[in-house]
Amino acid sequence: MTDTTNDGQKQTRARRLGYALIPPEKRDDGTQADTLQSAGCDRIFQDVGSPSTARPVLTRLLGELVAGDMLVVVSLDRIARSLGHLIELLEDLQQRGVHFRSLDDSLDTSTSEGLIALQAFRTVARLEKTLSAERSRAGIKAAKAQGRMPGNPGLREKRPDAIAAVSTPATNTISMN
Repeated sequence: MTDTTNDGQKQTRARRLGYALIPPEKRDDGTQADTLQSAGCDRIFQDVGSPSTARPVLTRLLGELVAGDMLVVVSLDRIARSLGHLIELLEDLQQRGVHFRSLDDSLDTSTSEGLIALQAFRTVARLEKTLSAERSRAGIKAAKAQGRMPGNPGLREKRPDAIAAVSTPATNTISMN
């Protein structure tokens, strides 16, 4: 985006690109787009689906972002599937010099407060991962104390049905020789 300054010189302005994830049941709802437009977004990209589904428009948008741009969303749940996914996304944007803003969550990584919030997210994610690992270890220890073995009994017994259930679809390909 190019603006002209008071002295007539051209100046490149960072782009504000909005992203909206529209739930399938609200396909015609323009609320997110209106909010992003009001926030000054130059362009708005929209996917229809849920955070757990493929989002081709988001993938294209992320590829288009360049240093100095700002990615704007209405809320964090419109862009991330989990805290870990959010941190991964924000760290990628930060490394590329792209800012991120969530309107409802008051998160803006172009500010020092936003960078502090990002650091807090990282800390919470590490805590979440540590607690999950501790719970897993405690569960395995409790199972062993009760004489049970951890893991999938069908796999330990090498039952074909259990092996087939966890096999990847690539093993079921047809050879065209």
